[in-house]
Amino acid sequence: MPMQAPAPASADVGLVGLAVMGQNLALNMADHGFRTAVYNRTTSVTELMLAENPSTPGGLVGAPTVESFVKSIKRPRRIVILVKAGGPTDAVIDSLVPFLEAGDLVVDGGNAYWEDTIRREAALKAKGILFVGSGVSGGELGARFGPSLMAGGDANAWKLLEPVWTAIAAKVDSATGKPIEGASAGKPVRAANADSCAAQVGPGSAGHYVKMVHNGIEYGDMQMICEAYDLLRRGLKMSPREIAAVFAEWNKGDLDSFLVEITADILAQNDPSTGKPFVDIVLDTAGQKGTGKWTSVSALDLGVPAATIAEAVFARCMSAEKALRVEASRTLKGPEAHAHFTGDPAHFVDAVRDALLCSKICSYAQGFALMSAWGKEHDWTPDFATIARIWRGGCIIRARFLQRITEAYRRRADLPNLLLDPYFTQTIERCQMNWRKVASLAATIGVPAPTFSSALAYYDSCRSESLPANLLQAQRDYFGAHTYERTDRPRGQFFHLDWPANPRVERPA
Repeated sequence: MPMQAPAPASADVGLVGLAVMGQNLALNMADHGFRTAVYNRTTSVTELMLAENPSTPGGLVGAPTVESFVKSIKRPRRIVILVKAGGPTDAVIDSLVPFLEAGDLVVDGGNAYWEDTIRREAALKAKGILFVGSGVSGGELGARFGPSLMAGGDANAWKLLEPVWTAIAAKVDSATGKPIEGASAGKPVRAANADSCAAQVGPGSAGHYVKMVHNGIEYGDMQMICEAYDLLRRGLKMSPREIAAVFAEWNKGDLDSFLVEITADILAQNDPSTGKPFVDIVLDTAGQKGTGKWTSVSALDLGVPAATIAEAVFARCMSAEKALRVEASRTLKGPEAHAHFTGDPAHFVDAVRDALLCSKICSYAQGFALMSAWGKEHDWTPDFATIARIWRGGCIIRARFLQRITEAYRRRADLPNLLLDPYFTQTIERCQMNWRKVASLAATIGVPAPTFSSALAYYDSCRSESLPANLLQAQRDYFGAHTYERTDRPRGQFFHLDWPANPRVERPA
């Protein structure tokens, strides 16, 4: 029997796009008491979803056409789009516009490029339609039971969206920042001491920019964990199950996080088909969807040193060069005679833990510095305490560590760099010798550790009052007359040395 058009103005909110993420977010909204209209271009997908979920606290309303879908939502309408970023998102917006009215709200919850968000907001604003570009992090499970939600848009748009977004977001303990778990179908988390991991992080495209940086940091976190695993595997000849126990132990301390937790689970898993460690039957070629690359490109555009995030992106690129690596492994030689650690294994495990923690601090420092620089370009002063707060639960990078970042920016909102917060300064002071030993040993035994090494270089660069860029700038003046500033003159005064002349004469630029 064909799906019937729903009653007009019967739903509290609507959602377009019923792939796994869209279905889960719609069910999340319905679980929180919002009557939710759903639409998918393939009608059979909508019908199957309704059949499989006949009862939710708020209820689901299926619509066979875009027009009936829009008309089924109470005004001012709130419509969430969760489809593939780029052209598909534009196509959905174009299909909705003829049926929308002034004051309605469209929310793009995809991994949109932030410049597309600026364009879409301007186009809809000209028609009197409100727009929010919102980061949605947490994967399928987060969408179902509580994601981290980073909204960008004006005050009127956020006022309309806020009741839905704060209700469906992940919840954390307000005092400790620990995620409050236990949600199930039809039974969302409700606790008096809960903070919602949703916020308006800024105007316009700020939400999607923050989500992009979140994903760049995620790239860094994942690569650092892989480097720690690789060092334990190749440096100590530990088995995956032994390394799983190490990560499970680390998850009880400062490295407590979703990614460390799932790493322990993955490494303890055997392949159902062969009985071998599961990680050993997964081909070592990692995919990517572009947000890490966008983060790195933005850092280059803004002149922000974010090499650790970029190295994580390049590590995935290198992983994709599987055929080259196979061929090169037969020709290129490394320090085979010293390809493992020969000291105290327990000390080495502790050293790798400290290297992971210190590198993580530097990677986050780079991400927050990038958001700060982007904010200056777009007349936005990011509230870093709020951003760190809503990353404590729901999102892929959720971790105990983020409570420390929240506290750091609550202590000093204008903190110029995360490394300068007393907690993080003291943590690196305590752990840096182990970090240096690990970076050195990785080079000695021939195990690539690009994020550990680049994070250490970032730290050492930050703490260096003088860098060899004086020589570099002299080189630039020599071959290109690019001028230089003097150490004995005020900043902003530029000079050029007439290199071809003899004797050479300096003159103001």
